[in-house]
Amino acid sequence: MAVSMIPRGKILVSACFLGHPVRYDGQAKTLDRPLLQEWNALGYLTLACPELAGGLPVPRQAAEIVGGQGLEVLNGTAEVFNRAGYNVSSYFLEGAHKTLQMALHHGVIAAFLKQRSPSCGTREAYDGTFSGQVITGIGVTAALLQQKGIPAFGEDQWDKLLSFVT
Repeated sequence: MAVSMIPRGKILVSACFLGHPVRYDGQAKTLDRPLLQEWNALGYLTLACPELAGGLPVPRQAAEIVGGQGLEVLNGTAEVFNRAGYNVSSYFLEGAHKTLQMALHHGVIAAFLKQRSPSCGTREAYDGTFSGQVITGIGVTAALLQQKGIPAFGEDQWDKLLSFVT
């Protein structure tokens, strides 16, 4: 297999991008990116689902951050609730910290994460009302990774990720 581009280090990637049915609705969000498939086959990717790492099941209730965004959840001034009204912040915090530890263990240089997720969103999130309204925001895991010096890119930032890692 001829590789068109080699990343300069490992990349943490949302497992749903590579066909793993780990999203809240039990689905994957497979991306049609042949280079991503090549990198995975060659061992350049570390796959993660922070919500599973934190102990949440598949499928699970949709969740949104209420009262802020990922940074505020990390510092305790916002919380994550599921659609049924249950506070699931502890799962999101545990998943973020486990994902960070995995990233550090594998020497990850960047993350490629699912936009709008309360864990993985890098620039967009839902507004916390379960109305489908999207706002500028960041998920709990993406915020923690960035806080610790690991840049996170959403699927709409593929070109920026490529520029950063190659």
